[in-house]
Amino acid sequence: MKKSLFLALVTLFFIAGCSSSDDSNDTGDITDNFDRKALLTNIADNIVIPSYESFSTDITALKTATSTFIATTDAANLVALRNAWIKAYTSWQSVSMFEIGKAEELSLRNFMNVYPVTVAEIEANITSGTYDFTSVTKQDEQGFGALDYLLNGLSGTDTGIVEFYTTNANAAGYKKYLSDLVNRMSDLTGQVLNDWKGSYRGTFISNSGSSATSSLDKLTNDFIFHYEKHLRAAKIGIPAGVFSGSPLDTTVEAFYKADISKALFNANLSALQDFFNGKHFGSTTTGESLKTYLDFLNTIKNGVDLSTLINNQFNTARTKASSLADDLSSQVRTNNTLMTQTYDELQKNVVFLKVDMLSAMSIRVDFVDADGD
Repeated sequence: MKKSLFLALVTLFFIAGCSSSDDSNDTGDITDNFDRKALLTNIADNIVIPSYESFSTDITALKTATSTFIATTDAANLVALRNAWIKAYTSWQSVSMFEIGKAEELSLRNFMNVYPVTVAEIEANITSGTYDFTSVTKQDEQGFGALDYLLNGLSGTDTGIVEFYTTNANAAGYKKYLSDLVNRMSDLTGQVLNDWKGSYRGTFISNSGSSATSSLDKLTNDFIFHYEKHLRAAKIGIPAGVFSGSPLDTTVEAFYKADISKALFNANLSALQDFFNGKHFGSTTTGESLKTYLDFLNTIKNGVDLSTLINNQFNTARTKASSLADDLSSQVRTNNTLMTQTYDELQKNVVFLKVDMLSAMSIRVDFVDADGD
């Protein structure tokens, strides 16, 4: 089968229909006078744009390291390239939730970080030298996952990996594919950042109403969708076998360099919590946010501020995940119970965010859900 197991699972989860429990928000027009424009301004100027600027810097460094490795292909430059890839991959965790504007138009997340990749197709592309990275059928043959394979999965040793780019009969093909991958990622990143720094920032902030197409409604849905599907499910639930009934240790993020999979999870979890709290990127300063909106609405659940419950649950999930091995693939094989327990803690915030928060803010769920939340 050409497409990866992950894509098949995600398709199954997404298209079967809407959840009868989580997606039943009965919303109407906004009646409060919370300053949504101030919230959107904080998100654009202090979170999204700085996050993309940092990510763009790391992608540029990845591109430079790739060029250096291709020019002088040795183990030292492979290690440097791998480190640049890890840094950019970690940085990606801070922007991956923002699937709005140009990122939505380009389907950025699917071209940058589908995993696991389809190795047979990557190898076929390298052999043929012919491929189209703009095709949706090629999403599992590019991005960070494909770089993971090319930098970590070709051999069990750095010397063996270097040989694919030096003495292999198609060494030139491997170099070309590696370069084309990184150039594609750089191009996509540049398009999204330039759009935010151009006209889209103003469009995003001015669209401050309460309709299904307003910026806050769309971005809040994107935030929850990412938390539910790409953090809770993809990074933890699918490898743990929550949906398939049996563990799938090969589906972890960065499978070929699996000892960074927990670090990627933690980076994404922190980015999502920081966004909820309106925390400025790279700073301890906070501004208007989903948290301050909930507090403005005086949203209480079980006698406690909903924003407090949400932050407490973020922290509880992080504490539970701290017991996981750095290599989540190994964790699945050796003690999967810790993975399912982490999933359970993440799941509790789905209810707080997707049911309670959206209801308080009169925002409707805009994505389908079929994984039985």
